[in-house]
Amino acid sequence: MPGEDKPKGTTSFPRKVWHLLVALKDGLALVFLLMFFALLFGLLAGRPNAGLPVAQGALVIDLDGIVTEQPAEIDPLAALSGGNDLKEIRVRDVVHALETAADDKRVTSVVLDLDRFLGGGQVSLAEIGNAIDKVRAKKKPVLAYATAYTTDSYQVAAHASEIWADGIGGVAIAGPGGSRLYYKGLMDRLGVTAHIYRVGTFKSAVEPYLRADQSPEAKEADLAYAGALWENWLSDVKKARPKAKIDPFIADTAGAIRAAGNDLSKASLDAGLIDKVGGRMAFDSRVAEISGAPDDSQPWTFNAIPLENWVAANPPKENGSRIAVVPVVGEIVDGEAANGTAGGETVAQHILDATADSSVKAIVLRVDSPGGSVLASEQIRQATLAAKAKKLPIVVSMANVAASGGYWVATPADRIFAEPETITGSIGVFGILPSFEQTLAKVGVTTDGIQTTPLSGQPDILGGVSDEFNAMAQASVEDVYARFTGLVAKSRKQPLEKIQAIAEGRVWAGGTARQIGLIDQFGGLPDALAAAAKLAKIDGEYHAKYFEDEPSEFSKMLASWAGVEEPAAAAPRGWFGIAAMNRQLAERRLLQDLSLLTQAGSIQASCLDCRAYLPAIPLTGKAEAKGWLGTLALLLK
Repeated sequence: MPGEDKPKGTTSFPRKVWHLLVALKDGLALVFLLMFFALLFGLLAGRPNAGLPVAQGALVIDLDGIVTEQPAEIDPLAALSGGNDLKEIRVRDVVHALETAADDKRVTSVVLDLDRFLGGGQVSLAEIGNAIDKVRAKKKPVLAYATAYTTDSYQVAAHASEIWADGIGGVAIAGPGGSRLYYKGLMDRLGVTAHIYRVGTFKSAVEPYLRADQSPEAKEADLAYAGALWENWLSDVKKARPKAKIDPFIADTAGAIRAAGNDLSKASLDAGLIDKVGGRMAFDSRVAEISGAPDDSQPWTFNAIPLENWVAANPPKENGSRIAVVPVVGEIVDGEAANGTAGGETVAQHILDATADSSVKAIVLRVDSPGGSVLASEQIRQATLAAKAKKLPIVVSMANVAASGGYWVATPADRIFAEPETITGSIGVFGILPSFEQTLAKVGVTTDGIQTTPLSGQPDILGGVSDEFNAMAQASVEDVYARFTGLVAKSRKQPLEKIQAIAEGRVWAGGTARQIGLIDQFGGLPDALAAAAKLAKIDGEYHAKYFEDEPSEFSKMLASWAGVEEPAAAAPRGWFGIAAMNRQLAERRLLQDLSLLTQAGSIQASCLDCRAYLPAIPLTGKAEAKGWLGTLALLLK
């Protein structure tokens, strides 16, 4: 009845809802607070600490994944959603670690763990090999281990004082070469028309969309620079391991295996390519004999210094004047881009930042790129010209690949350095535009409309691209090509006719590129820095200051928690594991090839063939199968 007291212990429904909401709020606040402190703890505990003392032992160069000039930034959201990708190790970290270890008494040996190594560019591998030689020159043992050695991993291992292989593995050298995919037959079947605008007899980037096989001109160019790279590989390995019977083993690997009773590891041992056959425990015990074990009751363990800890504890010295190093790494794209891709705006801003820094005395562009967008390449070139206007010397240091747009950005340089293994040139441009009028006609869909000018509604990818638009697009490509060859002729101080003869999209190995005047001299980044210091008239010491984006500690920590930096479960071991990974990389190239058909939003100065000589481009959590054909490829996969 009205006015009576409510029974004890009863609560109105709104109050119950309110209490529930308060409880949820308190619970969520507690959860987020716990997550914050957990993340903070992981951030502090998970990163290498430069302040921690480095114990005496073996420096472990654990190359699980690929080596690259600039590791791509890890997408933390993709990492947390389960995207697990190849680990990327920065080349200069490995080289610096080896060079500092050579003279440091705390490092009693070096271990090269190549069991899950998936390779890198030939210039990068040669740089690591040279750094290993510096360690051995100090009479320090360098021991390499892998279940199975490939062309790339053996180039590094050849410089070791002891090479170990598992009994179920061994060495098999494939060398450069192989097949690529051609899509003309598929496109004809689907009714897709590829409108190709190009200049250059050797501009083979677009051939997969025009032909069902490789043109004789492209094959001629490929054989020329692949042969040069192969000769350089053989020279490097034979110099590092002169007693090995490399030539007969490569010429008849199957015969060598049969002679060894179908045992590849024994055949590799008989040929002198490896020194010991044994498993991981036997190898670790051998390292313990040299560098000691943390526990005498476990002689199969050894005192190890992780690469990450050594790098953190031994930062490069920063004595003397500052020379800016601006990396141009990966595909050159319009706009901003994270590390591993050369965004036109991003790289240009780094150059301008270096120009505005009064302590910078010169700029070195470290180029490792197969090219990409012409507009982005020109944006980078314009920023370099702004630096030159400030009287800053500009030197280009080419790494594994500096082709097409990668050469475009090098044209303002006062001096260009490259290695004999560098792939460069590919002076040519192209544009691709698909149309689907025949595809739609196959399912009964047609188009119609009106025009007020010959270019109304063009380019019409559904109804068909007109002859007027094709003529305009081809003229634009020819104009850009003329600009490209003109820039090269002016920068190399050569007649335009001579540049035209060596252009047309043809790719050159570094040795030939020097002979025809596309580069000035052989040398790596240290040589480029020395030349920049001389041009800047620096009297005394100098050091490199990198102008590039650093991944946030938060994103690195999240990626580490999600397992991106621990690829042991995904990375291959042994020959069948490597074959499985090669299949996955072929699928990536398929998606990248087909996405080019639908995503190239500008005229391209890009060398697709050059990508085969760079480390595999990792897939990210972002969909690579954008566009109609990309989606189709993903569905087929």
